[in-house]
Amino acid sequence: MQLAVDDDGVLVEILLPNRTPPKPPPAQPSTAASRGMRDARRQLEEYFSGKRRIFNVPFRPSGSPFERQVWTRLVAVPYGVTTSYGAIAAELGLVNGARAVGRANGANPIPIVIPCHRVIGSDGRLTGYGGGLPLKRALLEFEGAIRVEPSLF
Repeated sequence: MQLAVDDDGVLVEILLPNRTPPKPPPAQPSTAASRGMRDARRQLEEYFSGKRRIFNVPFRPSGSPFERQVWTRLVAVPYGVTTSYGAIAAELGLVNGARAVGRANGANPIPIVIPCHRVIGSDGRLTGYGGGLPLKRALLEFEGAIRVEPSLF
């Protein structure tokens, strides 16, 4: 996983392992950028060690007004809870807007902090995730949002 912060130390991107790496950081990052990177890394480590359920690291995702509206809604989905694309569309007043919400969800540049993994199909199926469905399943199992699948071996 790779993190990117801007010169103000605000988180702007998290690249999951299957994504293209960002441009290399400047040779000498600003003090604010170094602090922001440290804080984001610490909060993610706390999340993955089970000590954090809510992120308070400053973040600024780049996207359209609609995408940012969807991402704001995603941040409100609690740890260990899932919602559906259709439910978010309905909350936003969109008729037949599940696909639009899905596209915005898929464009999320800051996964995990903006928890797009908590959005599933209305039938309960895991659908689409930039990090791949196995990672989505693992995150939801980790949070206790879905039942752990027994191993075949």
